[in-house]
Amino acid sequence: MNCHQPSLGPLLACLAFAAVGFGPFPPANTYAEGPSPQEIRRALATNVPEDPAAVVAVVGNTPVLAGDLLPRIEGRVKEITEKTESTPSAEELHYMRAVMFRSLLSQTIQLKMLRESFLLSQVGTQAADKRREAEQKLQARARQMFTESELPRLYEKLDVNTIDDVDRRLREIGSSFESHRRDFIDQMLAHLYRSDAIPKDPDVNLVEIQQFYEDHVEDYRTKDQARWEQLTASFEKSGTRESTLMAIIEMGKEAYFGGSMQAVAKLKSHEPFAARGGLHEWTNRGSLASDRLEQQIFSLPIGVMSEIIEDETGMHIVRVLERRPAGVRPLSELQDEIREKVKKEKIDEAIKRVTEQMNRRVPVWTLFPDDIEGSMQLESVDSGLR
Repeated sequence: MNCHQPSLGPLLACLAFAAVGFGPFPPANTYAEGPSPQEIRRALATNVPEDPAAVVAVVGNTPVLAGDLLPRIEGRVKEITEKTESTPSAEELHYMRAVMFRSLLSQTIQLKMLRESFLLSQVGTQAADKRREAEQKLQARARQMFTESELPRLYEKLDVNTIDDVDRRLREIGSSFESHRRDFIDQMLAHLYRSDAIPKDPDVNLVEIQQFYEDHVEDYRTKDQARWEQLTASFEKSGTRESTLMAIIEMGKEAYFGGSMQAVAKLKSHEPFAARGGLHEWTNRGSLASDRLEQQIFSLPIGVMSEIIEDETGMHIVRVLERRPAGVRPLSELQDEIREKVKKEKIDEAIKRVTEQMNRRVPVWTLFPDDIEGSMQLESVDSGLR
């Protein structure tokens, strides 16, 4: 996207487009056409806390501070504004920070919800001291994994050799060694929970495949279909009817005596499928633009080159390779496709179940409850947290 647009709308679109990399807010709309007036109003009405110590969300018993987010946002703001030719106005900067803040806060909350869910799944209803002991063990395990795997990667990526140098380089981009390690631990615990709760490759048996097929049989009904090879000389490219006729006759002779319509089509045919030898894979009856071609394709003997077929666009020779009548595609042909669909359904159901469990087990209070389903307004419990 070009960030050098002079007007407010395109600049806001550019800034929002750059901000969506922070996570799930804004949702599916990536502002390809620019943010809507409602989205702009919501962002401009968002108050982004400036105090790093301000609590912006609480996930279970874990507070999220503005200071956990602001350095990353300011680093991203700097990166984006340095790429623009014009200096953003105060309103544009506020808009950008608001979009990024809500996006990153939503991402952080969801990650911590997964983390808390994993800890709960490990300790259940044990006493608070047992929970703290288990959490400390899991944290130690995750820190060890950070030291063994992530830290060497950071050394290589940042081209440094010490933790102090890692911290310095990360602070240049709005992060720090401690915040990066904390994020890694949260991500690791979240990954462990997802791995336990959401199957990557669920089993699907034949009974389930059969049931899916019966429930969706209407989706597998087909019309008459055909596969064929085609040679075409178009009026547009040939110039006159006579030259078009000569061109198709020449192609037909070469294919007939040479035995390969596809080879001739690649060299001389004018139709869109010429590059792949004029080969048309399974095509439904009623989908062709040329009635004359369709009539011949669905009536000619299989494997026989047709006479010259003339329509509004040019002249053609076809050879039908296969035809199959209207009906229902057999289950034997669809098993692999249906198996993947049932797998996806099972994974989607697991994700939905996990999300519902998280919402029940891990209470969330946030400044922006509209961004996290099932969350509560932070102010309503703020006094009880302090």
